[in-house]
Amino acid sequence: MSYLIKSLDNCKLALNNRLVFPPMATSKSEGNGEVSNGILDYYDEKSQGGYVSLFIIEHSFITLQGRASKGQLSVADDSNVEGLKKLAEIIHKNGSKAIMQINHAGSATNRDITEGYENVGPSPIVNPLKSTGVPKELSKEEIKEIIKNFKDAAKRSKDAGFDGVEIHSAHGYLLNQFYSPLTNKRTDEYGSDVLGRIKIHLEVIEAVKEAVGTDFPILLRLGACDYMENGTTIEDSKIAALEFQKAGIDILDISGGLCGYTAPGRAGKQGYFSEITESIKKAISIPVILTGGITEAEAAEELISLGKADLVGVGRAMLKDSLWAKNAIESLK
Repeated sequence: MSYLIKSLDNCKLALNNRLVFPPMATSKSEGNGEVSNGILDYYDEKSQGGYVSLFIIEHSFITLQGRASKGQLSVADDSNVEGLKKLAEIIHKNGSKAIMQINHAGSATNRDITEGYENVGPSPIVNPLKSTGVPKELSKEEIKEIIKNFKDAAKRSKDAGFDGVEIHSAHGYLLNQFYSPLTNKRTDEYGSDVLGRIKIHLEVIEAVKEAVGTDFPILLRLGACDYMENGTTIEDSKIAALEFQKAGIDILDISGGLCGYTAPGRAGKQGYFSEITESIKKAISIPVILTGGITEAEAAEELISLGKADLVGVGRAMLKDSLWAKNAIESLK
C-alpha cells in the first residue's frame, strides 16, 4: 500500500489517508460572515467521495476586530453555529473529517473591513505583508480578551459538529505577528525570545482545551520561517513545535510566516516548506502537515515516504480540479 493512502491513527484524529484539503479563503460568506449556499456547494463539490481524508476550513474570524477581509467566514457569533453545522454535516456526509480554522488578523486588516475597529498588533510595527498602517500595540488586558475570543470560537466549532479546530499562526496574521521578532518588539513576557513570543500561543491552547475538552483535536498552523533577515528560523520553530506538543497540540500544520504562502526561491518545487517539516518532524512525535506547491500524486507520495511529513496538503491543484484527489488515490492503489 502507498504511503499516501495509508491511514493515520497515531493521534486523536483518525484519518483513512494522508491527503489534506488546506484552508483557502473563498470569500463566499454573506452578511456578517454567515455560511452561504455558495460555501456549502463549494465544500460539497470538493469533498465528494471522501477521497480527501481531512478538510481544514478556510480561516474564519473570531471577532470583528480580527476580520481579515470582507466575505470571510465567521466563528465570532453564536448565531452562526447553525450554518456551520450544515457545513460540517455536508463534509461528513461525503466521508471526510472537517476542522475549523480560527484566526485573528491583527494588523493585517483595516477599519473598512473591521467596521471601525483599529488594527492591532504585538508592537506598533507596520505589517510587512499588508501596508495597513501602524497598528496599536495590544495591552495585556486586550491580549486576554483575544485569548477568550479564541476560546469561544473553538467552543462554537465543537458545538457545530466539527472534528477539531486549527489555531492560525501563519501568513502574517496576529499570532504569527507575535511569533516573528520582526513584528514583535515587546519587552514584557509576550516578547523577547522564542518562549516569550509563543506565550500567547500557549495561553490560547490552554484556553481552547478548557473550552473543548482534552479529547477534541487541536491543530496549529505555524508560519515556521519568515525567510527574512532577523526573522524566524527553523531553529526557532523546532523550539516552538516542542512546546506546542507539550501544551497539547495534536497536529502541527507548517506554512510560511511573514513571507506568506510561498518560500522565496522555491517556485516550482513540490512542497515549498519540506526542509522545515523534515527538521521539525525530528524534534516532535505528533504528526506534521506539509502544504505548498504540491500538484502531483507521485510527489506527495515521495514526500511522505522520505519522512518530510506525515500528511500533505494539496491546495491549488484541487481548487482547479475537483477530481484531483479521486484520480490521485486511484493511481496509487
